[in-house]
Amino acid sequence: MWEAFKDWIFDCIQFFANVCGDWGLAIIIITVIFRVIVSPIMHSQIKSSYQMQKVQPLMQEIQTKYANDQARMQEEMQKLYAETHFNPLAGCLPMFLQMPIFIAMFQTLRELASHGTGEVYTFYTIVEDLTKTPKDMWAVGFGDFLPYLVLMLVFAFATFVPMMLQNMKSDSAQRNQMLIMGGMMTLMMLWISWSSPAGVLLFWGASSIIGIAQQQITQRILRSQDEAAEAAKPIEYKPVEVDVERKVKKKRPTKKR
Repeated sequence: MWEAFKDWIFDCIQFFANVCGDWGLAIIIITVIFRVIVSPIMHSQIKSSYQMQKVQPLMQEIQTKYANDQARMQEEMQKLYAETHFNPLAGCLPMFLQMPIFIAMFQTLRELASHGTGEVYTFYTIVEDLTKTPKDMWAVGFGDFLPYLVLMLVFAFATFVPMMLQNMKSDSAQRNQMLIMGGMMTLMMLWISWSSPAGVLLFWGASSIIGIAQQQITQRILRSQDEAAEAAKPIEYKPVEVDVERKVKKKRPTKKR
């Protein structure tokens, strides 16, 4: 069944390649369709991350206050989740739901050359062979390797950028920690991309760019909703406090008899 699913994905890519006359453009079209399909799931994941950012300072306060009382800490955490309607597992489930589609796309593009259609899998004149890896093209020459290098950099930094955008408003210690983690992940992705086919890099890069755009748009909408909700709160009227300074009466002088 899994192989049949991958074959179906390949047939879809081939269909768009025949329509538009280019395999690279067909991969981008399929990537856009893939992103549209998983967009409700991604919206839920981004919303959960956004709520996490708002709840995190309160969580840290509880952890500091009840550091020596784990039972009370858990109780207060549960109260916080109930009051803020926040589910810490809500951000994990959407990621697992989209993984099968992503893995199938990844494997299909990695095995593109094994289909034996006799066609040359190109991306116009930009990338001459989507089945080749940057490692393969390095041996050919720098001019041929350059487009693959660009795909490598997009592949690597498209993983790093969403992490930084998500933690821009965090405290400096957490931001520095995420910066170090993001740098390590970027180096790891560069290493992975060195031996990955250009078709895989094109799919991942296009998917990540669309994901970054969706993240920014969704967060902007959520911030606008929060601002509108804050503005719609009824104004609390308090009685006017008048601070009157009373003069101290002087004693009348007594007449001497």
